[in-house]
Amino acid sequence: MRQRIVVGMSGGVDSSVAAALLVEQGVEVIGITLRVWPWREPEESTRKFGSCCSPETVADARAVARRLGIPYYLLNTEREFERAVIEPFARAYAEARTPVPCVACNRDVKFGSLLQRARAWDAVAVATGHYARITREPATGRFLLWCGRDARKDQSDFLWPLDQTQLEAARFPVGDLTKEAVREKARCLGLETADKPESQEICFIPDDDYRGFLRRRMPEAFGPGPIVDGSGTVLGQHEGLVNYTVGQRRGLGLSSRRPLYVTALDPGRNTLVVGEAAAVEVDRLRAEQVNLIAIPALTGPLAVAAKIRHSHEPAPAVIEPDGEGAVLVRFERAQRAPAPGQSVVFYRGDLVVGGGVIGRPEAP
Repeated sequence: MRQRIVVGMSGGVDSSVAAALLVEQGVEVIGITLRVWPWREPEESTRKFGSCCSPETVADARAVARRLGIPYYLLNTEREFERAVIEPFARAYAEARTPVPCVACNRDVKFGSLLQRARAWDAVAVATGHYARITREPATGRFLLWCGRDARKDQSDFLWPLDQTQLEAARFPVGDLTKEAVREKARCLGLETADKPESQEICFIPDDDYRGFLRRRMPEAFGPGPIVDGSGTVLGQHEGLVNYTVGQRRGLGLSSRRPLYVTALDPGRNTLVVGEAAAVEVDRLRAEQVNLIAIPALTGPLAVAAKIRHSHEPAPAVIEPDGEGAVLVRFERAQRAPAPGQSVVFYRGDLVVGGGVIGRPEAP
């Protein structure tokens, strides 16, 4: 009996080729697009959906499925996406944190609710177009997460919260390919998405205008407050903490002989703290909500390379337990502006040891 796998089809080239590769392997493939955003607003049709589940996206995914000869369905997941991704995204900004919505989407939607549906359809796994790889360690049976072969496109840092059950049921068919190889494969197969440009937007926010999105959703979060330096001296007034993130320099509206950067956001006092460049250099941080993949538990110090944002080059560090569900990360050299709410991901070479959410700064 053939394996059945559900493929999350975003309408892009990566998920299209992921589906095609599984078809070539003789897998019974079901294509799915998740409708995570309302069909109705705003009135201009081309701006209704952001970059996700637009008419064009759905049409492209359906066309690819038709060419591959697989069934295709559009699922309404608005309510669960609101609960699992959008509400936490907005709440994080209200709490002066900078969230990564793709992390929550992968954990709670693609390999959460969609995986549950897939199992109800007797599917063994959910596949996506992520550039990452999964293996199983023979000695322990533990599932391991690795970077994608194409270092420029690696997306393993968005997958660190997946637990062993989710990793067992996850498939990343393009993880061993480069982006150009994926496009060439799509061209050879005549897939409509072969040369489709990539979107860098947050999928549910039109034009990547997250401030406009948040202003419509929670205008109360844009209340003005003081901008202070490290000693508490008031230097000016901010326009709502949601407009700022740690390390930001532009848009502060301050006059100073030396460049000033956001060093902290204090939602309790609605205060923005700024300082000179050295003030955003951090040699340690606390990671919360930690998920370990390569090891069952952290029992003592472990040397890793820690990545504090998607575009960041992993830096040598040591992690050690720091209370239940948390670790302390000590860098060999200070890192610039780790932002609370962002992910910190731990690597040993291409192997993902685990990751967590950046919490409060730790004083030396």
